[in-house]
Amino acid sequence: MREMDELFEALGRSEFRRRFRLRDKEAAYLQEKGLRTVLAHARDFVRKRLAPAEPANDGRQTPMRSHPAFVAQHATATCCRGCLEKWHKIPKGRPLSDREVDYVVAVIEHWLLRQQAP
Repeated sequence: MREMDELFEALGRSEFRRRFRLRDKEAAYLQEKGLRTVLAHARDFVRKRLAPAEPANDGRQTPMRSHPAFVAQHATATCCRGCLEKWHKIPKGRPLSDREVDYVVAVIEHWLLRQQAP
């Protein structure tokens, strides 16, 4: 797992990762539901779609839009096990630990907070 400043510096150099932004609908959802609720959803998404050792449809299990957490996952390379391994040094082929789930949610939170900043 990477340190946040180092991670976000690296993500900022990726043209693909930099292009993700919350669209009006996703920003409104975040504003309406609040960060706490969106992060609870994110934790649930991570546990169901990313935490298993062999997730179903790995590499395609995270939609590109429709929920702020999904957009954040693509922006932060926490969208599939391949990206977790490449960007976060979390190996594939084994379930995520509770600590790793907490880390992924913290990365998502960090990105969402940056999106909310003026």
